[in-house]
Amino acid sequence: MPTYPHPRRSMLYMPGSNARALEKGRTLACDALIMDLEDAVAPDAKVQAREQIVAALQQGGYGQREILVRTNGLDTPWGYDDIVAAATSGAQGILLPKVEGATTVHQVERIMEACGAPAEMTIWCMMETPMGILNAQDIGSASPRVGGFVMGTSDLAKDLHATHTRERVPLQASLSHCLLVARAYGLSIVDGVHLDLADDEGFAYSCQQGLEMGFDGKTLIHPKTVAKANEVFGPSEGDVEWSKKIIEAFEGAQSEGKGVVVVDGKLVENLHIVEAKRVVGLSDMITKLEAELAA
Repeated sequence: MPTYPHPRRSMLYMPGSNARALEKGRTLACDALIMDLEDAVAPDAKVQAREQIVAALQQGGYGQREILVRTNGLDTPWGYDDIVAAATSGAQGILLPKVEGATTVHQVERIMEACGAPAEMTIWCMMETPMGILNAQDIGSASPRVGGFVMGTSDLAKDLHATHTRERVPLQASLSHCLLVARAYGLSIVDGVHLDLADDEGFAYSCQQGLEMGFDGKTLIHPKTVAKANEVFGPSEGDVEWSKKIIEAFEGAQSEGKGVVVVDGKLVENLHIVEAKRVVGLSDMITKLEAELAA
């Protein structure tokens, strides 16, 4: 199982047109910020929003949080300039809306390289249309720059003529397909937003469902939801303790030439150790990020 350089329990959308929100983002306990130029910004505010995001990133102060800039699509009047601006803004990645095939990734990659984007800068893809879901494998394998998928469940439900239900049954096939592709190609994948900010219980349920399905975290639309997403998608103390325990036992058994390890009555195999090391690594990254925020 792949490991990632950042925890992504909570990825909060911040409208680029709201300078106050961009400032507040420096103090929030989210793992990542998605500075948005697309859905959250009115057409007449797009250019100003772009300038404000670039200025905010140049000013800095976001610490170890991962920063993505969600651009407008290349088929809009703003998309090309958004990508050019984001490419050298200091953000870690560019999030592309409504990606439907590898061609879009290739186009954006060429623009980034022409602008001198850092080699480590990633391309993230919003998976939010039926065609995008069908072409997920082509998208995920389009370039080494592809870093992850973000599920756009609101747009997807609209295009499917589906109903938003608590269990999200109408979306399960799409979510599962994108998860399979992400894991096959070593990508991160983050669940879609929960739209009803008054429904705390429903939000918690959605987070738990996303965790159980295998998502790395959840995209958010309000700071008040950050704590719950961090709680659900972060490993518990018990998870970390158990992981360290079986790693120690397994390594000890290997040093003694034993092929079978039983810990507290449970058979432990190499596949369990791979997951245990992922859990411990994630916990260490979270501890480091939280320590910085508290400083």
